[in-house]
Formats: sequence, structure tokens, C-alpha cells
Amino acid sequence: MEKAIVIGCPGSGKSTFSRRLSKATGLPLFYLDMLYHKPDRTTYSREEFDEKLAHVMEQGRWIIDGNYERTLADRLQACDTVFWFDLPVEVCLKGIEARRGKPREDMPWIETEPDGEFMAFVKSFKTDYAPKMACLLEAAEGKEIHVFTSREMADAYLEELEG
Repeated sequence: MEKAIVIGCPGSGKSTFSRRLSKATGLPLFYLDMLYHKPDRTTYSREEFDEKLAHVMEQGRWIIDGNYERTLADRLQACDTVFWFDLPVEVCLKGIEARRGKPREDMPWIETEPDGEFMAFVKSFKTDYAPKMACLLEAAEGKEIHVFTSREMADAYLEELEG
């Protein structure tokens, strides 16, 4: 594993997993949310985001955490390993609630209250976005793909890796 992507519903545990994976493998970790969002809650332009992402992907080794559907095909083509968090929506919603009000290294601000648009996205993720991800993964050749349907599965993978 030299280039890995970690995808799945927000709140599923992607970033927590990515941090542990980075520590266990020594691969540098990059969060798409940090490439896209500014601390003042605005976003970088599409061109700025694409340039920053291209710079990351040019590196020889990395873990990229996040979905960003528009760039998923390119990241999938460039990676050798995929970790897909395919957890129940209820688990993801609880994960979002648990992190609210806490500083996070994967987001440039502290989420202090529910965001209706974001919560609607999370609730529709499994029906509206996961099937598109599944199609891209089915078409991917030569990739090592790990699908976690629970956080326990992800933990077990990491525990085996950490030895």
C-alpha cells in the first residue's frame, strides 16, 4: 500500500481510521475537507482545490480521506488501495453528533450546531451517493478494496496491521 483513499458517509469514522492508518503505515495523510474549506467557513475555488489535490496526488505516497464525488474517479485511478466505510446511516448520524463542538484536524473549524443541508446529505448518502461509488469501485481494476460495514471491522483491520 502506497496510495490509499478512504471514502464513505460522513460520520462513519473515516478520519479516525485514516489517522490510525497513517500512524501504522507512515503514509502521509491528507484530508479533502482541509483542501476545500477555509477556516472562515468559505471554500477555495474549484481551480484552487483541484490544484492542491493534484499536488497531493503527484506525491509518491499518501492517504486521501474524503469523498468529493467529482474527483473520486481520478483518485480511484491513482490509488492502489481503497477503504470504503459502508455503515448504517444511524451510526453516521451518531458519529456526527459525537464530534460536534470538538476541534478536529480534518476540518478547519469547530462544528457547533447541526447543519440542515449537511444532515440531509448524510441521510441520503446511502441511496443517492453510495450506488455511484459502488459503480466506480466495480469498474476499478487492480485495486485492493476493503469494505467496512461496521467500525469494529475497521478496528480489526487496523489491529492486525499494527500487529
